[in-house]
Amino acid sequence: MTTILKGVLVSAPSLGELEIHAPGYLVLEDGVVSEVLDVLPQRYAGVLVEDFGNRLITQSFTDLHLHAPQYPMLGTGLDLPLLDWLNAYAFPTEARFADEGYAREMYCKLASELIRNGTTRVCMFSSLHRKATLILMEELEKAGLTGFVGKVNMDRNGGKNLQETTEESMQETLRWLEECQDFPHIKPVLTPRFTPSCSDELMAFLGKLAVERGLPVQSHLSENTAELELVRQLHPDCAQYWETYAKYGLWTEQTAMAHCVWSDERERAAMRKAGVTAVHCADSNLNLCSGVSPVRALLNEGVKVALGSDVAGGDTLSMFDVVASTIRASKARRILDDWKTDFLTSAEGWYLGTSAGAAFFGAKPGFAIGEPLHALVLDDGALPPLSTLEERLSRFITRRQDGAVRAVWSDGRRVL
Repeated sequence: MTTILKGVLVSAPSLGELEIHAPGYLVLEDGVVSEVLDVLPQRYAGVLVEDFGNRLITQSFTDLHLHAPQYPMLGTGLDLPLLDWLNAYAFPTEARFADEGYAREMYCKLASELIRNGTTRVCMFSSLHRKATLILMEELEKAGLTGFVGKVNMDRNGGKNLQETTEESMQETLRWLEECQDFPHIKPVLTPRFTPSCSDELMAFLGKLAVERGLPVQSHLSENTAELELVRQLHPDCAQYWETYAKYGLWTEQTAMAHCVWSDERERAAMRKAGVTAVHCADSNLNLCSGVSPVRALLNEGVKVALGSDVAGGDTLSMFDVVASTIRASKARRILDDWKTDFLTSAEGWYLGTSAGAAFFGAKPGFAIGEPLHALVLDDGALPPLSTLEERLSRFITRRQDGAVRAVWSDGRRVL
């Protein structure tokens, strides 16, 4: 079935570049982009065009790092550094997801809020609870999202009510992988929470599983200086944090590592060589006093970088706000670097929040021909007019009218 959308088309095909068609036409065949046009040819004369006028049709967002069971505490408990915060707030909140009814209630709300904010692709941590993880996958599937969800593995340093035995973690992971095979849009990702949470035996098991089944991996890397010291104590044979993953086969082009605040040149080189994606979480890095990630250095050195909300260390699900925080953090980094590094532009931030994250799922950037549509319709008609489309897009990052997100498509399906 042919569908045609008309509006002001804005996409980010590469870092810092915007492709604009004002107006333009998106021609879809069964939800897949078949043409991007400035003028509609006569051959489409009989096809109904959905005309959004002067509204922007842009790519939808990818959130490549967030903790679903921390959703209930979103915006609270941000008065401690990372390791203390985990024990005082995050772990007790996650322990509540042993209750399947509670998990269903929270995850239904989470999925709906993600779509309303224009996020259609996710790479997400669940808790260690197998049944709650399946419920999360069900609710994301029903809401229309796509992406990866991982049952968290943690057999040490989890605290009360949030720790598995090594054998339990391995067996529950295998059961979960068998039970989640039928979801068409939400797929599994192996999720060692972070090195301090997983024994050597468990890490070796997950690495073997990743290779045998071709599964992606998500975890944390070099977020906080106290965390780095703990990792050094647990793995004295490793010179750097990244090696604690690499030695178990968890360091590949299918790996997403959140934060990378303290990744030095050697660690960044290891990321580039392996094809690991660094997931920048600006809000969380500041909220938990972890630091300011060297995003420009990562990009300049050829490391793949995308963005994550990191709920609930991050305090918002809105990727508009995450992009804004990313740009602000890059300005703080410029100051810390004695003004020797460039801050990120709005176009660069938009690319990191859309195309860069989508690449982790194998998607081509921008409104690429042959790709299922992931898109938003954005309305700023109630706000003062601006001179250029670039200015309008930049304002959407920091200011939006009520109901600005008017429609959302995910994997070719209209979900809002």
